[in-house]
Amino acid sequence: MTESASHGMSPAQPLDGHAPAPAQRRRRTKRHNRGMRIVLSVSAVLLVAALSAAWLAFRGQQIQSSLLATMELLPQLQSELIAGNGDAAQSTLSRLQDHTAQARNAGTDPLWKAAGMIPFIGANFSAVTEVSVSADDVVNRAVAPMLDHFDSLDWSSLTPVDGQINVTPLREVAPSISAAATTVQLSYDRLAGIDSSRLMPAVARPLAQAIDALDQARETFNAASSAAEVLPSMLGADGARNYLILIQNNAEVRATGGIPGALALVSVTSGEIELSAQGSGADLGKFSPPIPVDPVQVQIYSARLGTFMQSVNLTPDFPTAAQTAKAMWEDRNDGVTIDGVIALDPVVLANILSATGPVELGDFENPAIGEQLSRTDLPTALTAENVVSTLLSDVYAEIEEPTLQDEYFAAVAGKVFDALADGAGESDRLIQALIESSNEDRVYVWSNISDEQNVIEGTSLAGAATGSTVGGAAFGAYFNDGTGAKMDYYVRRTVQLEKNCTAGGYLQYTLTATLTNTAPIDAANALPTYVTGGGASGVPPGHVQTNFVAYGPDRSRLQTARINGEAVPLGSYRHGERPVGVLTTNLEPGETASVEVDFTNVVQTSEPTLDITPTIQPLSEVKLPLQGDVSCS
Repeated sequence: MTESASHGMSPAQPLDGHAPAPAQRRRRTKRHNRGMRIVLSVSAVLLVAALSAAWLAFRGQQIQSSLLATMELLPQLQSELIAGNGDAAQSTLSRLQDHTAQARNAGTDPLWKAAGMIPFIGANFSAVTEVSVSADDVVNRAVAPMLDHFDSLDWSSLTPVDGQINVTPLREVAPSISAAATTVQLSYDRLAGIDSSRLMPAVARPLAQAIDALDQARETFNAASSAAEVLPSMLGADGARNYLILIQNNAEVRATGGIPGALALVSVTSGEIELSAQGSGADLGKFSPPIPVDPVQVQIYSARLGTFMQSVNLTPDFPTAAQTAKAMWEDRNDGVTIDGVIALDPVVLANILSATGPVELGDFENPAIGEQLSRTDLPTALTAENVVSTLLSDVYAEIEEPTLQDEYFAAVAGKVFDALADGAGESDRLIQALIESSNEDRVYVWSNISDEQNVIEGTSLAGAATGSTVGGAAFGAYFNDGTGAKMDYYVRRTVQLEKNCTAGGYLQYTLTATLTNTAPIDAANALPTYVTGGGASGVPPGHVQTNFVAYGPDRSRLQTARINGEAVPLGSYRHGERPVGVLTTNLEPGETASVEVDFTNVVQTSEPTLDITPTIQPLSEVKLPLQGDVSCS
């Protein structure tokens, strides 16, 4: 028998011969079990985290692919709508709805929303949720309802046919357009309110793109909503209306575009449009005593505002110009009530002609015009390519009598109007031409009906220089002719804002306008006296004198001014809460002047805006990008 056996030890006993106590064995078992639970718990957590991460990655991929597909389909839908292809647009909409529904489903997934509460990175998940929800809202609550009324909103239904526009469909669809505009606005506000500084670049960049897209969409929907709200009544659905049309001549520049050399009276009843009368601004003569006008603006722009029709728009505030023009017309035309005033320029006529095609001039009511034309090289048909040069330059070289010039101008506008009223050309191109003209601030509208004017005030058509709709960092660069002639046809301009800081750390903006007289060197002799002015206003023939008017934002401060870098005195005024600076340039042929005006104490809550007098140049050529990206402290 071995020693172990003699002492009764079992093989399981420790080598030291002492067996562990029961309590010790229990403690070891507990530690072992606790360790196993920890391992299992950690493993479970890691497994859940891995599965959650995989699920979130899957959902993220769904959102990304769905929104990318949405962005790719939107231009296609726009093209189909412009082309009037309703069936194709409905098919595209159905695909859009599938994609945005998938994005919304993924972005509102419980796990995805829970991830939005994770410190530091949760804001990224929440931002993506907002984008996906907004995309689905816009498609289903804005775009889809519009397509339900596609026939009513077809371009052809919104353009004249045989001199009449059917306003009934537009009035019926107005509530749907308003609801769609509200949806887009709310979606924009929701995304614009996200603090992008907390987001990763991979999320911040698409968010910024979505905000920009919604910003453009809300402008479109808001404009459509405003139009649908007021157009039926303005087109005579509730009774006859009379509108005075000011055809602005950019060759003699005014703050809103050009001198109102030609006038037209348009009557509208139940959508039926008639050109009732035509004439010249000069026909109304001088008003003595002047028509009452806001004394603040008289101080800035002189009493000529209420003295001559050709000067009513020396002010950039179109409601003031329109009300003055209304009073002048009614004073000289007993029994005629003007319900609204519309202003446009030859570039608008060119845009319309691009849609209608050439307009044959034919015979004129005044035989003297026809007799004059028979001895000239003026075109017998106006096109988009020749109408601006014909009306703003060639007519002065070919027709010597100023009265006949104005009559020719008015007659040509009337013939273009007739083509428009008869529905000539393609309707979608016509609508696009009018939109393009509006985007360049070449069309202004004022209504004497307060409810309609309240709607117009919220659009670019209003042309208001002061008031609640002109807020934020709003600047204005306006030009008024000081030559008393038609030399502005030869002036080329650029306008630019520059943002910087003063030595005291205040935000300052410099408004710079550069003007060049491109008239021929021998303009004094080569151009007609009616174009150069012949020195009648004290300006040498061939020179161009311009009164430059600079507007700053509400409650900002006008500082200093320079011409070609040299400090110059300037007239300082206030229009409402806006500071106004006025100074004059005089340029001989080939000469350039750079005018700079400084504004400080600018309160900026959004990107600055810049309103500019429309000229014969495209706005994109005149308005240069903002310079400077500083933060003053």
